[in-house]
Amino acid sequence: MKKLITLLFLSLSFQVSLAQNVMTPELLWSLGRVSGIGVSTDGNSVVYGVTTYNVESNDKQTAYYAIPVSGGSATKIDDPFKLVADQSISPNGKYKLYHRPVKIYSVSGKDYYPELDKSEVQIYNDLMYRHWDTWADGTYNHVFMSNVDGSDEVDIMKNKTFHSPTKPFGDDTDYIWSPKGSKILYVTKAKTGAAYATSTNTDIFSYDLNTLTTTNLTKGMMGYDNSPAYSKYGILAWISMKTDGYEADKKDIIISDRFGKKNLTENWDGTVDSFKWSEDGKVIYFVAPFGGEKHLFSVDYPGKSKKQPVVKQISKGQFDVTGIVGQSGKQLIVSRTDMNHATELYTVNISDGKMSQLTHVNNQVYQSIGLSKVEKRMVTTTDNKQMVTWVIYPPDFDPNKKYPTLLYCQGGPQGALSQFYSYRWNFQIMAAQGYIVVAPNRRGMPGHGVEWNAQISKDYGGQNMQDYLSAIDLMAKEPFVDETRLGAVGASYGGYSVFYLAGMHNKRFKTFISHDGIFNWRSMYGTTEEMFFVDWEIGGPYWEKDNVAAQKSYSKFNPIDYVQSWDTPIMIVQGGKDYRVPIGQGLEAYQAAQLLGIKSRLVYIPNENHWVLSAQNGIVWQREFFRWLNETL
Repeated sequence: MKKLITLLFLSLSFQVSLAQNVMTPELLWSLGRVSGIGVSTDGNSVVYGVTTYNVESNDKQTAYYAIPVSGGSATKIDDPFKLVADQSISPNGKYKLYHRPVKIYSVSGKDYYPELDKSEVQIYNDLMYRHWDTWADGTYNHVFMSNVDGSDEVDIMKNKTFHSPTKPFGDDTDYIWSPKGSKILYVTKAKTGAAYATSTNTDIFSYDLNTLTTTNLTKGMMGYDNSPAYSKYGILAWISMKTDGYEADKKDIIISDRFGKKNLTENWDGTVDSFKWSEDGKVIYFVAPFGGEKHLFSVDYPGKSKKQPVVKQISKGQFDVTGIVGQSGKQLIVSRTDMNHATELYTVNISDGKMSQLTHVNNQVYQSIGLSKVEKRMVTTTDNKQMVTWVIYPPDFDPNKKYPTLLYCQGGPQGALSQFYSYRWNFQIMAAQGYIVVAPNRRGMPGHGVEWNAQISKDYGGQNMQDYLSAIDLMAKEPFVDETRLGAVGASYGGYSVFYLAGMHNKRFKTFISHDGIFNWRSMYGTTEEMFFVDWEIGGPYWEKDNVAAQKSYSKFNPIDYVQSWDTPIMIVQGGKDYRVPIGQGLEAYQAAQLLGIKSRLVYIPNENHWVLSAQNGIVWQREFFRWLNETL
């Protein structure tokens, strides 16, 4: 009976959401999340998954479908790899690749003292002792090869204290077969301890099945090297960054053939997200941020030509192309979003960029609610640059009314503020509750040239803070913006931005929300895990007193040093398993606000990391977000 009542309540909530004709937290979490898997081997169908969340059970499930490339009805399937080639299987069909953790060294008390098997002690002698949301347990991801039936397993990374897939976000695309199946390529950061924590130097290694030897294919290339992929003719391409320690460096497409290595995008003033070879091996298609959006581009494979290949833009419009699923003849299949629509799959005519929606998983929901007007504005910054700023209006926007307005501060700090669709920082749901949202592409964001992207490093409280203020000050002059009801919200670097603005906003804002934001650079440096991030972004450790850039970050750009000027209500959200911006950051800020007598709230989520991933936690997060705004704005 209890379960029946719960289901009826959820059903009623869903119906009420539809009746309200706006997006709500519950409706947002009811959406199907579409992910493209690939084009069928016969080229006639697109295979994709749809993940749905069950709020009651707080879990998720994924169903798989196939739909004709020409469009039409989708068919549910049990195994996507009956239609799409399984890249883990060798070209001759005899072997398969997979990965699993392998115990290499002792960490726990019971590792050292087996008779004390109920101890909870963890013992570390080097960095990194934790990463993202997981404590090191002495195991490493290793790539394995076996017969298709699982017999005769071989660890091709035997005894190596390296990870492949790489931590924390690597997956099975980090290892591939060579075209003839005689070699296995895998991505790893071949470093340990402090060297691992301070470097971004991942490389692509080749393991030769005949000689049982391993070769570093990207030796001397000092930044991230990943995403290896072969063309039809066996030409290897991958994504590469030049600079060790700079995780947001320009990402280029490198190819390696009998003529040597060549950077195909070297002279293009942009950065690549992802790529895919064309069917004929003559072109590489890629996705990249551009002008506050993400679009589809192409670059020719030059062969023996010494001319620099020309990058061409294929798609145009107010949306994001978020990935390339595959190719079928003269069409590409891509995933696409905008600020009013979650991911769906589209076909793209390669010659003219014309797009046609292929999947319609969430159409019924979007047809039942009002959609926001999303406007691209150009804002003049304090140094006389033109800055793209997205303005999102409530679905029933009336220019004769005045609206409370939120300044959205993007994280990263070099994350693209494009036409993305987030299930947490969702502009559609913010606007649906009656807020105008102002989202500036401030300094530090890709899609506006390498210089714009790089400027923010070691200048966290500088020009980009002025960029924020330029955007909100311009919008505050509009007659439909209530300049007495402005708020600033953000997570990660956006959370840092909120903490920093709270100490210097000169009473512009009436409320703040900071999620997993950096509050104190000294304690951040002492507890975060990927040290290359703080070394590059703020200049280095706090004990280097002669390091001018670092000392500027620890003094002039440190939010804790401005807390005495806080005078505005603030809500602070902190994930308990966030080891990138650890728990002390949020607790220090909350404690300061409380002791200063400022209206403040701590929303602590013990088992979430830098994000909020579970359905019920996500809904509580949204409800608390808007409850706070209702109270303070």
